[in-house]
Amino acid sequence: MTEAVFETNLSGLLYRGKVRDTYDLGDDRLLMVASDRISAFDVVMDQPIPGKGIILTQMSSFWFEVIEHVMPNHVIATANDDLVMAAVEQSGALLELTPDLARRSMVIKKADRIDIECVVRNYIAGSAWAEYQQFGTMNGQSLQRGMKAADKFPEPIFTPSTKAESGHDMPMTPQEAKDLVGIEMHKTLEEKSIEVFQVAHDYAAERGMILVDTKFEFGLVDGELTIIDEVLTPDSSRYWDVSDWSPGHFPPAFDKQFLRAWLLETDWNREPPPPALPEEIIKQTQYRYMESYRRLSGKSLIL
Repeated sequence: MTEAVFETNLSGLLYRGKVRDTYDLGDDRLLMVASDRISAFDVVMDQPIPGKGIILTQMSSFWFEVIEHVMPNHVIATANDDLVMAAVEQSGALLELTPDLARRSMVIKKADRIDIECVVRNYIAGSAWAEYQQFGTMNGQSLQRGMKAADKFPEPIFTPSTKAESGHDMPMTPQEAKDLVGIEMHKTLEEKSIEVFQVAHDYAAERGMILVDTKFEFGLVDGELTIIDEVLTPDSSRYWDVSDWSPGHFPPAFDKQFLRAWLLETDWNREPPPPALPEEIIKQTQYRYMESYRRLSGKSLIL
């Protein structure tokens, strides 16, 4: 079993996010290292999920290949891909990577990030269900009455949110999103997000899994709209087993929803500091991440 990595400390640290540590390699290249930190309700837990960063990196790498015909991405190489890395100039933090860190790292192109979370939903769940129960709306827009938990929408819906540097991401109405990024960019982000989602949804369905919802991030690389950060991982997506789904109840999830559900049963107010995670919650969360990777990619990871 790999040793848990809560944070990394290599040369050239540029940014430490909720999960990823990013390093400047020069020549418009970055090294993005996925730690084993886990956040819920936009708060980082004090304990890591061992091996989670490896799963996230390998799963993103897998999905980037699946969707590359739809949308360009920022990946130059997954750092443990020796064949591709042989052609990558070694500099900065790359020279300090251990084999374990390489499995959780990607060399990527620098991008001018578009500061909006591009969320796509095909079923009502999570924060969307909470808003609907209270107001009958989703992202401030009215929905039909009488929807049940886990109901499927007629088609995927684009429901963007703010990209918070700290604290909570907030849902945006279509007008708020247009005001932030402009009408044409909003239209493009909506179209590309739904197109990528549909490809991934259909791919997952062939493997007995439902892609319930996900969030994408986009940026501009040399002026070209590019999908960046992670993609379609259990951190950014909700997955159900198709055989478990029926309207009216939420099936067991193969993502961080298991952790969220446990947290909701505590008296935590969703602000720092978070409660300590029991060992069983850590183990079960790790299992769900590993199982989602195995079911979707057809491969097993040894952590």
